[in-house]
Amino acid sequence: MNSCGFVYDPIFLEHDTGSHPENASRMTATMALLEECGLLAELERIQVRAASPEELALVHDPRYVAGVRRLADEGGGWVDPDTLITPQSYEVAAHVVGGTLNALDAVMRGEVRSAYCLVRPPGHHATPVQAMGFCLFNHVAIAAAYALERHGLERVAIVDYDVHHGNGTQDAFYAQPRVLYASTHEYPFYPGTGAAEEIGSGEGRGFNINIPMPHGSGDAEHRRAFEEMVAPALRRFQPQLIIVSAGYDAHFADEIAMQKLSVDGYGALTSIVKAAADELCDGRLLVAQEGGYHLTALPWCVRRTIELLRGDEPTPDPLGTVATRQPAGFDEMLARVKQLHAL
Repeated sequence: MNSCGFVYDPIFLEHDTGSHPENASRMTATMALLEECGLLAELERIQVRAASPEELALVHDPRYVAGVRRLADEGGGWVDPDTLITPQSYEVAAHVVGGTLNALDAVMRGEVRSAYCLVRPPGHHATPVQAMGFCLFNHVAIAAAYALERHGLERVAIVDYDVHHGNGTQDAFYAQPRVLYASTHEYPFYPGTGAAEEIGSGEGRGFNINIPMPHGSGDAEHRRAFEEMVAPALRRFQPQLIIVSAGYDAHFADEIAMQKLSVDGYGALTSIVKAAADELCDGRLLVAQEGGYHLTALPWCVRRTIELLRGDEPTPDPLGTVATRQPAGFDEMLARVKQLHAL
């Protein structure tokens, strides 16, 4: 059985968004299931801390970091129609990043083989200069930059299976050959980025892999995308660490989107990435929460992921699957992505 670190802190509940889809119930429902099933007691708890402004500036413009803090100190407000900053949001988001960095440190030091960060607010839409899409600070992008700078790694891979494209993560590393970004996401959909042709620029050309999934893609389509594109890209890149932006909003029960993944489907994606980490980077794998808004599907997806990280036998999923047929254009899309990346 593999040791698995776990990041969670009640401070994540203090980003009070009310009835917004991205609210504290996401955390409390997930923690309740992990505790009820006994899994929580088996995890190696990792303490959180506030990331420093200098750590946040590994990805974000210092003026942006200062602006988020100032708005929170002034009582908060909406920065776009989807994204709220509350008086506590700066401290909460800084602790999201700090907890993620502590987990990365534990993985890199070999204290745990892998780690799961159950955190909110999410991060992958936050660009170096802009909060958007529920996201304030891009914890996964900062973790990748931190691994390069503080741990001296040469190659870090980010795999993003949130239903939305991680435009902020893409922006952070678009010209960076030391970070491979591979994303499956519903397309066309929010935030409007993530076309197959967005492959990176300059020295980073070819290191940005977008797999734009047609509406209604289910377990079979996502598994093919990972088996035929993500896994071969990881083998070619030879990462020293893999970080996952774990969004579970492509689950069929989640009404925020139109994808048809199940808990079993997400488990298959986790298994593929874990096998790649075991093969390529001594199992070093950091999984950090992004989206997922259905209060039954999200906890079960998190539970399945942690079970697989630990090497446990997966618990049967009570939600089951839905019948799907391959959406029009899927084969053509996948062939186009393979052609663009010579895979």
